[in-house]
Amino acid sequence: MAVHDAMDLLNGKWKISIIGVLCYHGKRRFSDILGDINGISNKMLSKELKDLEMNQLVKRMVLDTQPVTVEYTLTEYGRELKTVINHLSDWGTKHRIKIIGK
Repeated sequence: MAVHDAMDLLNGKWKISIIGVLCYHGKRRFSDILGDINGISNKMLSKELKDLEMNQLVKRMVLDTQPVTVEYTLTEYGRELKTVINHLSDWGTKHRIKIIGK
């Protein structure tokens, strides 16, 4: 089923957060993403970025600078998830208001 395929790809605690950061900020360095997502470790961020890159949602760009700079962006394919992320965010806000009134 297609929903299961999408959930398999996006499962886990961090992938949607990483995609969300890249949706709203565009290009981000590893350290920027690390600072944007509260609680994620270096090792987990590295693993999740590699997985997202393997699934063609994220592009890793190594820039010819001293020291070397690495930036991450969503691919065109990954940017298709922006609508999904926006809808999840809107629903999450409504749900929070419904449950706790804030």
